[in-house]
Amino acid sequence: MFYSRWQTEREAARAKAEREAAQQRKALDAIGGGGLKIVSFYAAPGIIQRGGQTELCYGVVGAKTVKLEPAVDEVWPALGRCVKAAPKKNTEYKLIAEDEQGHSTSESLTVKVR
Repeated sequence: MFYSRWQTEREAARAKAEREAAQQRKALDAIGGGGLKIVSFYAAPGIIQRGGQTELCYGVVGAKTVKLEPAVDEVWPALGRCVKAAPKKNTEYKLIAEDEQGHSTSESLTVKVR
């Protein structure tokens, strides 16, 4: 009885892991899979009041390292991550992603301060 319950739970866990892996592969293929790519980079909000804050959000695939210039917080490769920024004047931010082979890609955006 204990063995059959253990076996059933083990098979259910394996099936769940296989479904999750398939969903992750499908999601990766949908956003360009395999290669180095910045899939998103935006500020929310893009215009702030003096003394206010915004969130810089990014998503990358295939990256080994990620850098944000000017630096506001620690960043790392992620499919979706946001960091807080509080620029004092209009500021252009640049996201740079690099893969294991040394290839890089970048995107820029400007946060406006009123």
